[in-house]
Amino acid sequence: MTAPWTVTTLTLFPEMFPGFLGQSLAGKALEKGVWQMDAVDIRDYATDRHQTVDDAPMGGGAGMVMRPDVLDAAISAVADRPGPMVYLSPRGRVFDQAKAREWADGPGLRILCGRYEGVDQRVLDKWEIEEVSLGDFVLSGGEPAALAMLDAVLRLLPGYLGSHESLDEESFESGLLEYPQYTRPAEWDGRAVPDVLLSGHHENIRAWRRAQAEAVTQRRRPDLWARHTGSKHVAC
Repeated sequence: MTAPWTVTTLTLFPEMFPGFLGQSLAGKALEKGVWQMDAVDIRDYATDRHQTVDDAPMGGGAGMVMRPDVLDAAISAVADRPGPMVYLSPRGRVFDQAKAREWADGPGLRILCGRYEGVDQRVLDKWEIEEVSLGDFVLSGGEPAALAMLDAVLRLLPGYLGSHESLDEESFESGLLEYPQYTRPAEWDGRAVPDVLLSGHHENIRAWRRAQAEAVTQRRRPDLWARHTGSKHVAC
């Protein structure tokens, strides 16, 4: 049997996992063994009776910083587990669909969830940990970001979704936002479904959807549109 895709989270709040990933499709995939998770409590690697994991920042300043000795012990304990080690930080490269697919194509992932003012830089340097950001905003810790990123990754795993076609046509997979979706009834509240979707002409429907995806991307995400048209130009 193929080994399940494995995620290990290093966190001060292991009870936050798997969270909503234990429900719906992710929960069913977890039960089927498509993926597995282990939430490791960083406090288990503290050496004093108070289980201290943080200390004041060197040079002064507000807040607390997670200690390098405690983190190093926790990371060492999972060093042989599959996948790259990443630290969720607003300083990191912004997470996107390409990164989700890169992680999904591997054997798993190890995620370090920071708290307070962050972690001691020496730990990141020693272990060459990649920093990744969910976006240009600040959260109270890495756990919510980890859950959001994992949701994006897990749905790309073989056996998670029934139809690969649904993945191929989603936003960002082709470099474009997704086209508008409609369902029954054909007319609702005085608004009709576009005629082309009722035509049964699959080629015309594909062309309409492509045109809609291009139009919505150009209007709402000019940055994506510029990247898309630029890559097309290079490909030619």
